[in-house]
Amino acid sequence: MSSGAQRIEYIAGVQDEGKKLKSVLRCALGMSSSLISRVKLLEDGILLNGQRAFTNAAVHSGDAVSVRIADEPSSAAVEPMAYPLDIVFEDEYLVVINKPGDMAVHPSVFLKDKCTVANAMAAYLGEKTTFHPVNRLDRGTTGLMTVAKSAYVHELLRRRLHTGEFMREYRAVVVGVPEPPAGMIELPIAREADSVVKRTVAEDGDPSRTYYEVLSVKEGRAFVRLRPFTGRTHQLRVHMAAIGHPLAGDWLYGTEDRELIARPALHSYMLSVRHPVTGEPLELTAPIPPDMAALI
Repeated sequence: MSSGAQRIEYIAGVQDEGKKLKSVLRCALGMSSSLISRVKLLEDGILLNGQRAFTNAAVHSGDAVSVRIADEPSSAAVEPMAYPLDIVFEDEYLVVINKPGDMAVHPSVFLKDKCTVANAMAAYLGEKTTFHPVNRLDRGTTGLMTVAKSAYVHELLRRRLHTGEFMREYRAVVVGVPEPPAGMIELPIAREADSVVKRTVAEDGDPSRTYYEVLSVKEGRAFVRLRPFTGRTHQLRVHMAAIGHPLAGDWLYGTEDRELIARPALHSYMLSVRHPVTGEPLELTAPIPPDMAALI
């Protein structure tokens, strides 16, 4: 498979002989049914040997398949707001940024006129660009966050989340020192009754797994490594609070202390991902921010 920012090119092999084009798009290129339905309506959406093709066309070994993956300009895009993004990695398919604290991912009625990641990306990539965040971070969480540049790449990355092809590690400062110093937390998480924000451990919640490891201790607080194996809302915050060690500064699951740190002390530190198009292994890190470094 070869590619450009606008299209994916694929040469059918013997394993594709006689298959329907739709099957090749789904199995070889990993395209979802909804994405296939969208691109097949475009004049140059799906080409077989350079000619527009229907998805029920037969494919033969050696055929050239070309698919347009660029998004159509969106009229529902958010307002662009210029912001000096800290870009850790970028190519024609995706961007990885080091998100600052006190920056939400999406606009909301509670954040009128405040720049979010979506607003900043609209200014950076173009105001009619559709925003495709792959891994979302809480407003107060700093660190690595991946944004796809098309629905196609977003879908490929989303499927890789919490697998060996898309692993994330966090760093956090917690109150107290966990015992044992390393372990796996396996506690189901559900939305707390009568709250649209807060989550809680509940028997009927979604299965959730987090690995933790104490890296250092200072003044009754521990600097810990966290690796989520599932992606529940507030998972790391809920799990550490559930074992008696909430994040420092966590106003929702612990105790707010703005003199200590003005946000929950959580940082998306490392991202290990196999590039969804090129296959290149990427391992990226973002340095611990000053407000957390001061605690450790």
